[in-house]
Amino acid sequence: MTVADSAPGADFASIAGVCAALDAAYPPALAESWDAIGLTCGDPDAPVTRVLLAVDPTQAVVTEAIGVGAELIVTHHPLFLRGVHGVAPVNGKGRIVHRLIRENIGLFVAHTNADHAWPGVSDALAAALGLSVIGALVEGGAGRLAELPEPQSLAAFADRVALALPGTAQGVRFAGDPDRMVRRIAVCGGAGDFLLGPALADADVFVTADLRHHRAGEHLEDGGCALVDVAHWASEWPWLAQAAQVIAQTGVQPIVSSLVTDPWSGRRG
Repeated sequence: MTVADSAPGADFASIAGVCAALDAAYPPALAESWDAIGLTCGDPDAPVTRVLLAVDPTQAVVTEAIGVGAELIVTHHPLFLRGVHGVAPVNGKGRIVHRLIRENIGLFVAHTNADHAWPGVSDALAAALGLSVIGALVEGGAGRLAELPEPQSLAAFADRVALALPGTAQGVRFAGDPDRMVRRIAVCGGAGDFLLGPALADADVFVTADLRHHRAGEHLEDGGCALVDVAHWASEWPWLAQAAQVIAQTGVQPIVSSLVTDPWSGRRG
């Protein structure tokens, strides 16, 4: 884990104060209608001195929060995306809720609102890759069009992505001519194959996660840009540092988790 810069001895805020700062940076109105964002668990009036940021609200992340003394966890992915009729500790999600309450730890989520905000998740991914953002892929939506400082081959660019993002079992894979020179890069943190098509007309290569076989194949057969596919977790992890800067401005100490919560743990062949 890494601790973001914050002034020692700064005034402590409430959970509500931290949530308000995050809502200002990632307005809830930007979220998709199906999303489940905001304060999932915790007393808004409770004081907070440390906040742990992670991509996923897992048991391991809760354990880490307890270990570092965090009173609030901020995640990108929601704990609940479907309606529930109870939170008894008979499954993973119910056990997480009970543990959070028992340990007096809140949980706050910024998901598609962070995807759509400017700057947001895709801006953080572009920055991690050393790219300069020049525009949006879709007006008001997720995804950015960016540029490399200098052109490089697709193979070299894929190596650049692999070095810039945290390692996962999946690693980084690419589709296209390895020797093709690329400079204009489309990026979308998280699952981005919904953007395959006209939105990528000006891109030399598209970096995203969870590209499906048929959609990727059809895109390439239709003469689309090269593709770089990374693990979903890795593509969104850079956003944590961006959100940590927002939290630090409240006088609270943000801690960025380095736990790999990607569900895949190995590969063969």
